[in-house]
Amino acid sequence: MTAIVRQGRWAAARVVTTVMCAVYVSFTSYLQLSGCFQSLKGSAICSRRRLESLSRLDLSKDCTPKANLKISYTARLSLTLLFAAMFCLAAPAFASTPDLDHGYRQMYDLDFAGAHATFRQYQQANASDPMGYVSDAAAYLFSEFERLHVLESDLFIDDNHFEARHKLVPDPNIKAELDSHLAKADSLADAALAKNPKDTDALFAKVMANGLRCDYAALIEKRNIASLGYMKTSRAQAQQLLAIDPTRYDAYLSLGAENYLLGANAAPVRWVLSLTGSKTDKQQGIEQLRIVAEKGRYLAPFARLLLAVAALRDKDTHTAKTLLAGLATEFPDNKLYSKELSRIQ
Repeated sequence: MTAIVRQGRWAAARVVTTVMCAVYVSFTSYLQLSGCFQSLKGSAICSRRRLESLSRLDLSKDCTPKANLKISYTARLSLTLLFAAMFCLAAPAFASTPDLDHGYRQMYDLDFAGAHATFRQYQQANASDPMGYVSDAAAYLFSEFERLHVLESDLFIDDNHFEARHKLVPDPNIKAELDSHLAKADSLADAALAKNPKDTDALFAKVMANGLRCDYAALIEKRNIASLGYMKTSRAQAQQLLAIDPTRYDAYLSLGAENYLLGANAAPVRWVLSLTGSKTDKQQGIEQLRIVAEKGRYLAPFARLLLAVAALRDKDTHTAKTLLAGLATEFPDNKLYSKELSRIQ
């Protein structure tokens, strides 16, 4: 009878030790995952890799210096489920801070309602970050571009067609929202820069805000002089940002757009523009747009569209097809890309 009791106690001890070891490993992995979430802002990719890594842990090795436990497949599966439960409990906190990248992908795929919802959730979670507001402004601008068919290539390929374009009729409600969000982004960025003149997020928000104003003035209101002023301001801010952090590749869009668009003019016009401080190196503009297309975080798809238009202007249909096909595959709900692709097939 005593032997049976001893065996029962030993078995119970082994079970308790096994469970404690599993909880320890789970908790350690959970802490590591939490750190990863902090650095990646809740990336689902990170959580999936952690979970897969945990499921492959070799728990037959010692958990403590004196323990020599062999954990069965069932125990490993139980550990994985335990970790998954802990992750589910923590998930609402991570989900409350949406990813700006997701909002931009929604915008490029013409899901403007979804993009606005994502950006507004970001604003609520990051009230002092101007990027939430300037990103929301971008979604308003691109929704107007889509409604008014602004980005169709035939407008840009022929210079005479572009010059003869008629002034569009904008939606006053969209204009009001655009102006309101840009003003809020400017206010937050200015406050951040007053504390730290090298705040790269605030500087990039300023770059984007003036870039959006430039696009609206030129492509919707046909105010070319005003557009040129916004363009130069955005480019100067981009240069300031890149001097601090050369890896903020999206900022190259302002430099590339100015160089390419103004560099495409005739030589006498380029000379006059250069006297105003404008940049007019067309080839350098192409190279700068390529940097954004290859390395940009938020603006890469837009840079690729601009490069496709540039290729069509240069009669390089192969490059244009490649760029448009990639965009059509990546954003299947945006029919602009497939429509442009069908024109040159």
